[in-house]
Amino acid sequence: MASMTEPGVLLGTRIGPLSGCLDPDLVRQYAVATNDPSVSARQGLTVSPVAIVTQIWDAQTQGRTAIVSSQVQQSATGGVHGEHDIVLHRPIVPGEPLRIWVEGHGARPVGRNALVTLRYIALDADDRVVTEQWWSTVYLGTTCVAVGQQPPDHAFPDEARDRLVGTYVIAVDDDMPRRYAEVSGDWSAHHFDLDAAQRSGFARPFLHGLCTMALCAQGVVDMVAEGDPSRVRRIAVRFATPTFLDEQLQVRVYNAGDRQYAFEADCAGAKVITHGRVEL
Repeated sequence: MASMTEPGVLLGTRIGPLSGCLDPDLVRQYAVATNDPSVSARQGLTVSPVAIVTQIWDAQTQGRTAIVSSQVQQSATGGVHGEHDIVLHRPIVPGEPLRIWVEGHGARPVGRNALVTLRYIALDADDRVVTEQWWSTVYLGTTCVAVGQQPPDHAFPDEARDRLVGTYVIAVDDDMPRRYAEVSGDWSAHHFDLDAAQRSGFARPFLHGLCTMALCAQGVVDMVAEGDPSRVRRIAVRFATPTFLDEQLQVRVYNAGDRQYAFEADCAGAKVITHGRVEL
């Protein structure tokens, strides 16, 4: 493991603004790509709570280049998306212009790896915050000097285990990665190619993590939000292992009190999402 002498992320620098917009066509395409059962989402009238991730790809690239320590990036043996947290201050209006900013939130050593969190902010035309996102990446085989803040907590509350709301089952078809890549721009080879998936350490191609997050959101919305995606104000997950194709994703939802719900998800006998949290 490489020895690091500098912070894992640069604080106090904000990159942007980058233009964003979830127009009705994109809203419809995203709903179809993720097999969202919401009629209003499929009509382009309501933005699914996880769809905002499609607006931060350019910010992610620029933020990683300018804000994440070059030592961490160059010395890491790889990187995985560890956690993602989305806060919606209000429902997104289809077609409204958004301005996206990215900044360093914090970094710390975690075992033999480094955990780096970037924060993404979407503002509307009146400079009001519409959404915040915290994207945490685990850089493997390296470390860093701790700096900034830890990502917001969304640990599964033990007391919620006794308050199971129900289980939602979603079929993950083998065409879902292609549909999701078309709306997200993420064409990473391990989602499509067997050899690439095996080079990533997995037996077969697997679904995008943020698409798995979207599928979990559908289950929670169906069970506790009366099928209305616009009621979600926060959704957060920890990615445990990938969701494989041609399998079923099982999402278990628990009542965590005060309009909060905890959830987990399994696929092909393995837990793929842990410490899921939804707030309405």
